[in-house]
Amino acid sequence: MFKSDYEIKKELCEVGKKIYNDGFVAANDGNFSVQIDKDTYFVTPTGVSKGFMTPDMICKVDGKGNLKEANGPWKPSSEFKMHLKVYEQRPDVKAVVHAHPPIATSFAIAGIPLDKLIMPEAIIFLGAVPIAQYGTPSTMEIPESLEPYLQDYDAVLLANHGALSFGCDLNTAFFRMESTEFYAKLLFYARMLGGEKEIPCGEVKKLVDLRKQFGVPGKHPMEKLCPGCYAGDDTCSMSPTEANEKYGVESSAAYHGFQPLPSQVCPTTASNNKDLESLVAEVTKKVLEQYNK
Repeated sequence: MFKSDYEIKKELCEVGKKIYNDGFVAANDGNFSVQIDKDTYFVTPTGVSKGFMTPDMICKVDGKGNLKEANGPWKPSSEFKMHLKVYEQRPDVKAVVHAHPPIATSFAIAGIPLDKLIMPEAIIFLGAVPIAQYGTPSTMEIPESLEPYLQDYDAVLLANHGALSFGCDLNTAFFRMESTEFYAKLLFYARMLGGEKEIPCGEVKKLVDLRKQFGVPGKHPMEKLCPGCYAGDDTCSMSPTEANEKYGVESSAAYHGFQPLPSQVCPTTASNNKDLESLVAEVTKKVLEQYNK
């Protein structure tokens, strides 16, 4: 569906309000963008609270981050470099969101990846979230640190910095940021209660199969999480961590190196919140049906 420049800028402002109101940023933190074509992007301005942006503040830039149109005093975010790296490496991505969700960022500061498979919805829609090495903001260090993870993941923690999520449209990128923080919160609470209990590998395979069945867009690193399961054994009772130890697979950086599922085409209605919510509800229903068998 065609959208005017004004509609795209308005959507960026709406996401800015959500991110600010959710406490995912403070003051002028965060930045996000939308790709129009290979040489045209809309990006949030630097030095402005994302909760108080107006459409006239959004910057239109080229593939090098230079303004394509004069925009008064507003300048594009200096961190747009890391967005460009994502767009270059992932043709399926059309929007990028960077924020500092408190609990997920705490995991990034502690050096703990979100790689424990504890929730069906997180497994289906997110997979796992690795940590990219620390880089100085606004330099090429962060884009370079992202590169090893872009083909396998749709969200990445930035060491001592925050999180980056991306998707086939702005809502999808935002929802992945929201899911990353929710995942981190659940893992944090579970550890306060004595430790998380991972879903067995056999059940993980069923969930990944559901993801394929529903054509969820993006990347997923879990197809070869447990070699036994993906040889056809859906009854494997090992946790993913136990499987990694048994088969000698590196578990650091959230299983980097596993073959990801192929990208799906972004649904044409993905920008419609109700349609995306319906998809989530339908997948959740299928998950519950599997568990109740």
